[in-house]
Amino acid sequence: MADDLTITKTGTKKEQYQSLIPQIEALMYGEADQIANLANMCAALKEQFKWFWVGFYLVKNDELVLGPFQGPVACTRIKKGKGVCGASWAQQEILIVPDVDAFPGHIACASASKSEIVLPIFQGDTIIGVLDVDSEYLSHFDDVDAIYLNKIIKLLDV
Repeated sequence: MADDLTITKTGTKKEQYQSLIPQIEALMYGEADQIANLANMCAALKEQFKWFWVGFYLVKNDELVLGPFQGPVACTRIKKGKGVCGASWAQQEILIVPDVDAFPGHIACASASKSEIVLPIFQGDTIIGVLDVDSEYLSHFDDVDAIYLNKIIKLLDV
């Protein structure tokens, strides 16, 4: 297990992800507890990118339930198809939302959130949760985030 995180403040976003991925792998190495791994993954992403909110929602009894996260308090439960997280789950795809206020049915857990990216987490063909990242800036997320966040969630042994 890694003891510390080396934050890369220079370089492109892609280079920052490339520096962070092996560190997340080291944090998770030898740890079988998924909640611990999700928590460290959130902390590493928040430290590196200083996003407003980063966390996981896990599927339980046909709804998304708040899991490990970093940031202000959040919505506890989200129905399938509701908000960006529920829509990502229902559509089984990554959603990048440049302006959450323009997203039909957006759930405003925090008014400071302006843009969002949500990635479904698959176990086989079944979605078991989503990674949700919010920014206080409009149009903050792009395909680079989608590619590398997807690589990061694939590190989970689910």
